[in-house]
Amino acid sequence: MIDVIGLRRLGDFRLEIAFSDGTIGVRDFAGVRDKTGAMAEPLKDPAFFARVFLNDGALTWPNGYDWDPISLHDEMQATGLLKRADAAE
Repeated sequence: MIDVIGLRRLGDFRLEIAFSDGTIGVRDFAGVRDKTGAMAEPLKDPAFFARVFLNDGALTWPNGYDWDPISLHDEMQATGLLKRADAAE
């Protein structure tokens, strides 16, 4: 099981994300502006997007939208966005 254990807002739609396996990376979520549906619509506003918080190891927004941590980790790993947290310092 992989959870998000930390996040830092970097502005716009960029987040630095720390995972429970000791990896960390920066991901640009600007693609959220292309999502459709009532739950995704508020995330297109950068101010609303910045209200992200952690709930049960997942990125979550006040409207209940959340991002699966395992899928997020796998996607970031596959695209080379993750590194060991101790190597990031």
